[in-house]
Amino acid sequence: MNKIIVIGHLGRDPEMRYTPNGQAVTSFSVASSRRYTTGTGEQREETEWFNVSAWGKLGETCNQYLTKGQQVYIEGRMSSRTYEGRDGTTRVSIDVTLNDVQFLGRGGDGSGPTSDQYDSGVGAIVNEGPGMDSVDDLPF
Repeated sequence: MNKIIVIGHLGRDPEMRYTPNGQAVTSFSVASSRRYTTGTGEQREETEWFNVSAWGKLGETCNQYLTKGQQVYIEGRMSSRTYEGRDGTTRVSIDVTLNDVQFLGRGGDGSGPTSDQYDSGVGAIVNEGPGMDSVDDLPF
């Protein structure tokens, strides 16, 4: 099974295009950040970026209702690819083919209603689970 779940904010407005056979595909990026304290007490923040593709009706819906800065819950199939950046370094792109999306807020202000599905417990999927105090406790 290949499934990724991310809660984050759109980094840009969605862009919709059509394949030669007329199928809609919408692309957008999502940033997910976490804050943590290092062993020396320094506060740090890490942000991961995900390139998202939504096909068909789901893509049309994303294009119509999503905007830059909006918080979203995304679920889909992940793939990665490496490429050479402009500075000559090797980079990795994390791509998500969208299966489900929940609109969690409006614009960048975080206001707006949350979806019924998110309120009914989908958020529990991203919790660390019983007995896990932090990501540092993971065995890999």
